[in-house]
Amino acid sequence: MEDADSSHQEYIIRREVLDESRLDVVAQKGKWTHKPTVGERMKEMLRCSVPRLKDIVLTWIPVLAWLPKYPFRENIIGDLISGCSVGIMHLPQGMAYALLASLRPVLGLYSSLYPVLVYFIFGTSRHISVGTFAVISIMVGSVTEKLAPDSSFYVNGTNGTEGLDITARDSYRTQVACSLTVLAGIFQILLGVVRFGFVVTYLSEPLVRGYTTASACHVCVSQLKYLFGVTPDRFTGPLSLIYTIVDICKLLPQTRVPELVVSLVSLTILIIVKEINGCYRRKLPLPIPIELIVVVGATIITYFCGLRSEYLVDVVGEIPSGLKVPRAPDTTLFSKIIGDAFAVAIVGYAISISLGKTFGLKHGYKVDSNQELVAIGLCNAIGGFFRCYAVTSSLSRSLVQESTGGKTQVAGVVSSVIVLITVLKIGSLFEDLPKAVLSTIVFVNLKGMFKQFMDVPLLWRTNKVDLLVWLVTFVSTILLNLDMGLAVSIGFSILTVIFKTQLPRYSILGNVPGTDLYLDIEAYKEAKEIPGIKIFRSSATINFTNSEMYLESLQEKSGIDIGKLHTEKKKQEAKQRRQQQREKKKEKDEAKKNKLNNRKNSQNGMVLSVTSTVPNLSGKGHVNWAYHADRITSDSDSDTYEDITAVSQSVEEWKNSNCRSGTHSIILDVSMTSSVDTVTVNTLKNIFRDFGDVGVAIYLAGCQGCVVEQMERANFFSESIPKNLLFVSVHDAVLHILEKQEKVEIALDLPYDTQM
Repeated sequence: MEDADSSHQEYIIRREVLDESRLDVVAQKGKWTHKPTVGERMKEMLRCSVPRLKDIVLTWIPVLAWLPKYPFRENIIGDLISGCSVGIMHLPQGMAYALLASLRPVLGLYSSLYPVLVYFIFGTSRHISVGTFAVISIMVGSVTEKLAPDSSFYVNGTNGTEGLDITARDSYRTQVACSLTVLAGIFQILLGVVRFGFVVTYLSEPLVRGYTTASACHVCVSQLKYLFGVTPDRFTGPLSLIYTIVDICKLLPQTRVPELVVSLVSLTILIIVKEINGCYRRKLPLPIPIELIVVVGATIITYFCGLRSEYLVDVVGEIPSGLKVPRAPDTTLFSKIIGDAFAVAIVGYAISISLGKTFGLKHGYKVDSNQELVAIGLCNAIGGFFRCYAVTSSLSRSLVQESTGGKTQVAGVVSSVIVLITVLKIGSLFEDLPKAVLSTIVFVNLKGMFKQFMDVPLLWRTNKVDLLVWLVTFVSTILLNLDMGLAVSIGFSILTVIFKTQLPRYSILGNVPGTDLYLDIEAYKEAKEIPGIKIFRSSATINFTNSEMYLESLQEKSGIDIGKLHTEKKKQEAKQRRQQQREKKKEKDEAKKNKLNNRKNSQNGMVLSVTSTVPNLSGKGHVNWAYHADRITSDSDSDTYEDITAVSQSVEEWKNSNCRSGTHSIILDVSMTSSVDTVTVNTLKNIFRDFGDVGVAIYLAGCQGCVVEQMERANFFSESIPKNLLFVSVHDAVLHILEKQEKVEIALDLPYDTQM
């Protein structure tokens, strides 16, 4: 067996120790790139030429780029088969999801026609299927029922009874849905034009999956009334889902048996055949279109068995043939639905771009997030004029479009043709379709969303913060409804990011002997601290939110309490001053005693000669007392200077004794910091000043080039903080300190030639 160590590679590095100023010289730092000014950028944007105009047109209208190059022979068969399969799915899903939006089923067919054609022109994903979707439909339905409740359309009958004016109600709900769709589309277009496609990054995957799972619960509850044939009251606001479930439970004794039987039979058939499609998807050339088969079969049985007239089974009703002329939305409704429209815009785009990116990565092509935002916005804005409600991509249809051989959005055009034929010619044949059948189709298509409950155990094992986001999103959406739930979940998700920056991991690094690696001493047993040197690192960028915590952790990890040391320093200085004052007073007392002794000796007849010390400038033996006074003053100043020098020397001795007893140098590893703000710069300045006052030298290591430039602009470097205190790596800083301390040869084996 081959020795495992023989496969390990080694390398040796020989270079000088580099600080930042020396690095600028060695690497020849310079400003090789010129950043254009705002004026130059505007001039470039407004510059018009034929190539630039062509690029702009191809960017905003992608179909002009790929359709002329369409490989007809290679892709047409797959796109035709895929388009037919998706078109067959559009018919039952469009009508079923329209019920979720509390709209007439024909509007679901319109929403499966016009937006698909618009996306064919402006979209960049080749595989997603745009159209109706359960989550968006329930969001639209919550708005239509809120602004157009049944209670507003009861009219008095001829015999004194009240009746529901269904025609007026459906007409107003259509106005509300179309206005909501157009406004959501405008939001999406504006965000796409200003390149705000990144806004979806604030919707993390756990948030989106938790939100769609909760939305699936809302969808499920909203369809129970069709399954049991009951009419519960409508509730709005927080806990409305709970109230609805309670009301349905109270109405269960009034369940209409014919509709329950129709629901159970349809549900059983759909589940069985869907499972067969899943188990034999690789063997079947096409998935069995069971949804369409159930719709056609249920319509035929209802018509010939008289279920509508004899058993009062609730059916779809009139489906008008032909297309309607476009109609402008009611702009007076915009102020009432602006918040809901923005929520629909963000959620719809998040679902669409996530699917688009997934298929793009799988098949190796780029999906432009900003252009996708514009494309979905145009689908909604244009579709709203043609009585469509808000659309996005559907996971089930997109998977069918991709798995059946679809290569481009030509498959979408084929599916639109099938929907168009249905709307023009055969739509009226589905007037006897029971609504209970459509509700079972909705139920079966929620299977994928309910599978997302399996995220909970997975996130519990992998990331509990993401699990918390998922649970908060789910619970808030269930309890507070779709709009408020989305707002709360986004706010909580942002808070988790803030808390992560507020609670980074701080660690002391140690050297792995014989290498230039510096690792957390708490995580790696072989990482050993270097005597007298503390290497401190933060796992997050230092900014105004955590700068104070950074300083506190630095003191805690290094074992150096700045406040305590400053107090000791002041006590030392005060003690030295008191000692100097006592010595000075003692000297004065001795001088006074000597003076009294001199006077006593003078009185005894002893003559003291002063001519040898004080020259007789007048020639008559007089003393120049002015000069003598200056001399006394000079002596006093000299004493004061000596006192100050003595105090300073005492402080230096205290610093040296402090260093000898513990840490003399601290290296701040700032390699994780990507930018610095004013608070960070001031914090670092204070660290240099405060630790320097207590005799501890501070060094920076691993600073990125952009951060160095920000520090220079903030006037961080000065005479007290020169640039040569900033080193390329931690190892460079360590070698510099050891050389400075004349301890290059130490037991930890830290050579200049580092073997890895």
